[in-house]
Amino acid sequence: MEIKLFDSELKVMNVLWREGDKTAKELSTILNADIGWNQNTTYTVIKKCVAKGAIARSEPHFLCHALISREEVQAAEAEELIGKLFDGSANQLFAALLGQQKLSGEELAQLHRLIDQLETEDKDEPD
Repeated sequence: MEIKLFDSELKVMNVLWREGDKTAKELSTILNADIGWNQNTTYTVIKKCVAKGAIARSEPHFLCHALISREEVQAAEAEELIGKLFDGSANQLFAALLGQQKLSGEELAQLHRLIDQLETEDKDEPD
């Protein structure tokens, strides 16, 4: 993914990911209630997202549709973070995260399940 989204753009995208397609007016109403944005601010940010190819806007009523998924953005942002702050090492990122946080038993169990799943998928892939 080549699209770099700023925090304001992510706020618009989060609404679309959470609630599905919305008109520009509906997005404006939601973002006004959530974070106090006025209509002009919302429309400006939508326009930027459209220009970047993150949102498609169509009639009627400027219906907005997310063209990129939350997972795509999360993966790209994680890759950038690892490259910038951890010399490309996911191990260093996880060590930093786990060293700073007290995880519950359930959170640790979830991490173990994820690691087991990834190991199984890795074994199933042909070399």
